[in-house]
Amino acid sequence: QVQLVESGGGLVQPGGSLRLSCAASGSIFSRYSMGWYRQAPGKQRELVASITSGGSRNYADFVKGRFTISRDNAKNTVYLQMNSLKGEDTAVYYCNAGWTTSTIYSPSFWGQGTQVTVSS
Repeated sequence: QVQLVESGGGLVQPGGSLRLSCAASGSIFSRYSMGWYRQAPGKQRELVASITSGGSRNYADFVKGRFTISRDNAKNTVYLQMNSLKGEDTAVYYCNAGWTTSTIYSPSFWGQGTQVTVSS
């Protein structure tokens, strides 16, 4: 079992930046792939970015060049740096832990989510 707690969400103007953090506990963090999903009102949950235990990163096309996922295994924490934010980035962002097989990331554990609102 892995417990995940997100933080860092909030209200930001278009073009601004936020950094989300996700603190993990309960198991050996370094073994897991970690990821961020998001869900906007009326839309399905979608993968934003993932990072394997070895540090390989994968991004959705709609955030490439703007968002960066990273992890600090010493702190059991994964981050999502979000730059050049747009209104369409408004969503609840969920941290998750899971496994990557043949480049496909499959989350198994979820945090409670943190709201990101991009608006002027």
